[in-house]
Amino acid sequence: MDNAFENLKVMVIDDSKTIRRTAETLLKKVGCEVITATDGFDALAKIADTRPSIIFVDIMMPRLDGYQTCALIKNNSAFKQTPVIMLSSKDGLFDKAKGRIVGSDQYLTKPFGKDELLGAIREHIHTQ
Repeated sequence: MDNAFENLKVMVIDDSKTIRRTAETLLKKVGCEVITATDGFDALAKIADTRPSIIFVDIMMPRLDGYQTCALIKNNSAFKQTPVIMLSSKDGLFDKAKGRIVGSDQYLTKPFGKDELLGAIREHIHTQ
């Protein structure tokens, strides 16, 4: 059993209940602690309390989109080092570039599978 994910706090921000549930199920299976948020405002309120190790954020969300959410996270000195992975249903170069501008660390195209999700965590979390 790969214990690299044991008790790792992962936040998933997506307005889609299906995506949140899918990610949560996959991550809990490997031992992660999962915090979900329905949008950027919800997420920002929870980040300070839970201090996740890595954050997955959907780009297309009402009120505060993924780019704005990522920029706010990265502009906060306490969370600047936290990896932020953008999630999008479009695999566009423009989206990837825009994601990089706001400081995102990686870009995953939906629908993602377990391998992409865990691969992204592995890449950004330097576990013992």
